Amino acid sequence: QLQASGGGLVQTGASLRLSCKTPGPTFNRYDMAWFRQAPGKEREFVAHITYVGLNTIYADSVKGRFTISRDNGKNTVDLQMNSLKPEDTAVYYCAARTSNTYDPNTKWYSLTHEYDYWGQGTLVTVSS
Repeated sequence: QLQASGGGLVQTGASLRLSCKTPGPTFNRYDMAWFRQAPGKEREFVAHITYVGLNTIYADSVKGRFTISRDNGKNTVDLQMNSLKPEDTAVYYCAARTSNTYDPNTKWYSLTHEYDYWGQGTLVTVSS
């Protein structure tokens, strides 16, 4: 139900903008996130944005380089990626979280099981 796009092959230092299309206005009431999975590695959290207040959270590895945003009028969630590095190479997935409860004792936003809907992924390859 989520459709991610925008991946590609770029050189180190380049920029890419990923986009996630959601099915419709219902998803405007869900928190959204981007995860990534490199070959041979587990899926890891990249960025999260709430549906209320548009608060954002980033993984330390992308903080200052990536920006997550959403346009509820267009039903999209974007990930602007700047200063790309070879270690950013991965399949990137967008995800939607339907719950509006938050456990302050955990990094709930970074846990894959907290998300109910996933896109098919888009491949980002950064060459050195």
